[in-house]
Amino acid sequence: MSSSERLAAAIRDVPDFPKPGIIFKDITPLLQDGKLLTQVVRAMRAKLRGQKIDAIVCVEARGFIFGAALAYSLGCGLVMVRKKGKLPFRTKSVTYALEYGTDTLEIHADALRPGMRVVIVDDVLATGGTVAAVSRLVRGMKASVVKMLFLIELGFLNGRKKLKGHSVEALLRY
Repeated sequence: MSSSERLAAAIRDVPDFPKPGIIFKDITPLLQDGKLLTQVVRAMRAKLRGQKIDAIVCVEARGFIFGAALAYSLGCGLVMVRKKGKLPFRTKSVTYALEYGTDTLEIHADALRPGMRVVIVDDVLATGGTVAAVSRLVRGMKASVVKMLFLIELGFLNGRKKLKGHSVEALLRY
């Protein structure tokens, strides 16, 4: 069994979660297996080989898991992007469209400096709206997005279309 097949086998489908008609990709079995979690972090790190990275920008909440491990592995900084009202210091924010309504994400105002090179990390690329919003935050702080990394890409939702001009990679694609 290939390494990708081992990762895919550890992700379970949960039908009708969080609402009817959705098949949720549950990554918790993968996270519970230390060897597989290590494999994910090593595979993500390999996708950054030869790149100068100043910080990993990770998205609430499961992006924090992979982002923290990857930042530690690379010896670079970690920047968290959270939902509105969750960060304790001055923030910059971006509001973006959801299927029904809007949502707002925030980053600490001093988290990035002009010229910094960052990688945006999250667990799943679905429609691309959240990560496109995070990219706008990063660019608004005059930092550059070197790459966007995901454990899973749900290709049928066409999230890459919202991320044109960015280097986007996922370890698994459905």
